[in-house]
Amino acid sequence: MRDILFFLADVALIFIGFFFGWRFIRRYHNYLLGVEWMVVGVSATNFLVGSLFGGSHPDAFLHVSYVLDAFSRSFGITLILVLGLMAVTHRYRPPVAVDVGVFALTLVTAYFLAPFHDDTLHVPTATFYLLMNLATLPFLAYFVKRLWEAGSHRLAGWTALVTLAATVIALTYDFFPLPFDDANRTIFYTAALTTWAGQGLVYFLAYQALHDHNVSNEVVDRDGARAAA
Repeated sequence: MRDILFFLADVALIFIGFFFGWRFIRRYHNYLLGVEWMVVGVSATNFLVGSLFGGSHPDAFLHVSYVLDAFSRSFGITLILVLGLMAVTHRYRPPVAVDVGVFALTLVTAYFLAPFHDDTLHVPTATFYLLMNLATLPFLAYFVKRLWEAGSHRLAGWTALVTLAATVIALTYDFFPLPFDDANRTIFYTAALTTWAGQGLVYFLAYQALHDHNVSNEVVDRDGARAAA
């Protein structure tokens, strides 16, 4: 039963990463969030293949997954997430040079941090991941506030819930392994994959809600300006 739940959670993350990543790009031309969601999808795919098939060959899949996991935990679902969401919170889109620079920085960081993904607690690396997560929380709290003010109360609640759950996962990931888990940490990874899938879905829906709210306000402003003229 544990293995089935793990499989379903990973497949859900794969689908959400690729599907909503593409929708971020196709519908909103938001390459920051679109590429990051797809990075998560690729990471989850490699993690699933590497976990399902034992032996030496899948180690390559797991290594790719670890690199991309470091990508998301360092500057992906932190700095890149904030810059991407600012399109609907502040109507700000970074220039292409900034997008490229942020992705390059994140990829280089991930390459150097990936080797520390093992059963040993590497305190500096684990602390860095946790601090990046915590540093993102104030902006996400503001994001929730904007959703609430836009009238999306239910989405604001879900956004707050998945953000809190992701912080618990970030804290548990390195510092507090579950004592009742198995050697492969199946319970933890199932919870983590489910949480990240929830983040991918809820953040997209929240982005969509704020985008639509902004567009509605722009239409009202234009109509009001015409009436005044």
